[in-house]
Amino acid sequence: MFCSSTITGGSPAPPIPPSALLPAEMNTEPNRYLLIATSGGLNQQRTGIIDAVVAAYILNATLVVPKLDQQSFWNDPSNFSEIFDVDWFITYLSKDVRIIKQLPLEKAGKVITTRVPRKCNPKCYHSRILPIFDKKHAVQLTKFDYRLSNWLDEDLQKLRCRVNYHALRFSDPILEMGRKLVERMRMKSKHFVALHLRYEPDMLAFSGCYYGGGEKEMKELGALRKRWKTLHTKDPDRERRHGKCLLSPEEIGVMLRALGFGNEVHIYIASGEIYGGEEALAPLRALFPNLHTKETIATKEEDLSQFSPYSSRMAALDFIVCDQSDVFVTNNNGNMAKILAGRRRYFGQKRTIRPNTKKLYRLFLNRNNMTWEEFSSHVRTIQIDFMGEPNEVKPGRDGGFHENPWSCICQYAEARTLTDSTFQSSNNISSSVDKNTGTYQVLSEFEQDLSETEYAEDDNGVQGSL
Repeated sequence: MFCSSTITGGSPAPPIPPSALLPAEMNTEPNRYLLIATSGGLNQQRTGIIDAVVAAYILNATLVVPKLDQQSFWNDPSNFSEIFDVDWFITYLSKDVRIIKQLPLEKAGKVITTRVPRKCNPKCYHSRILPIFDKKHAVQLTKFDYRLSNWLDEDLQKLRCRVNYHALRFSDPILEMGRKLVERMRMKSKHFVALHLRYEPDMLAFSGCYYGGGEKEMKELGALRKRWKTLHTKDPDRERRHGKCLLSPEEIGVMLRALGFGNEVHIYIASGEIYGGEEALAPLRALFPNLHTKETIATKEEDLSQFSPYSSRMAALDFIVCDQSDVFVTNNNGNMAKILAGRRRYFGQKRTIRPNTKKLYRLFLNRNNMTWEEFSSHVRTIQIDFMGEPNEVKPGRDGGFHENPWSCICQYAEARTLTDSTFQSSNNISSSVDKNTGTYQVLSEFEQDLSETEYAEDDNGVQGSL
């Protein structure tokens, strides 16, 4: 069986083979070219690139290296080769799909541009796109995000995994800087937490929530919100009751302390511009003094200036550090969180914590009406099923295939009966379920001696604990 041995915490198996899929030379029709225009930020575009490869296979087409979104909110002019290793991408997938860097000149003026609906399945692609190929040799699909169904044949799902976990490797400059940032965090602490705070102006504005900043906040975020013409006005209180709002930096810090993380823990904050700056971070820093960002741990000699003007390159650096962290905490279940959660499952079941914002909201309202011990106990109970257990995210539900790449992970029968303590001991994190109270007890892993941790290298060439 070729799959990632995630469940037992072992090293990942070799890359998944083509299996029953036809090789590229047999599957590709001559003079049939698929062009893809991705959409959104780095990780949303990543999902588009992954699905573009599968769509090309479904359509028996040659794929032209996808075009990145340079016009959206993030306004990043980077092209594919500046973010990813394009030669590795083409070579690694050469047995699955024929990929070329540019459309042949003689086809350049003969491109039909169209769009497929969200979650389009193979039958949908055949009915909508193949008739166009019968008339024209080149088709461009625009705004290509989540345009492929979560539910595909197992072999197509495995192709998704080959693209996501093996073919999409960051470019050398990004990889080199990412490795340095990981090494810098390891120098500060043998084990560290990465927090995808996402407390950024665009995210706060998009959420439609209120974060306590008064008239100034409502005016600033309201102006930003107008950039999305399709967004409707939301009731902030209703959004928060339904768990649709981000936790504040202070709330994230309080949750982590309640889960057992001590103030000695080193936390890497993956984020762009934090709304409110250092003032917004101050309550979190009071709880965890050892806060770090790529800007604070990079030396002057390393110089982030080659990355800082480009949001996708900066996001790629955060992606690498979060991927290699011992514990990854996400403040919103967006594209980066889902992709990293799936990747961490695939490469060794490393801990990913998601706040149960809907229930935590009600608990935070009553926080001052109970003791710290009572509050902590409630947090641990609320966070059951949000702590990154192997079978926590059900196949086809929640974050979909990118969050739980079930077709690519070995599912041994005995794995379904693993106790929490067995899972935790294999991942060097001490936790258990209290049989009397049902609460989830998490002890600070940083109090343990983890000298036996093994490391394996993924296809981004970065060593990480498995």
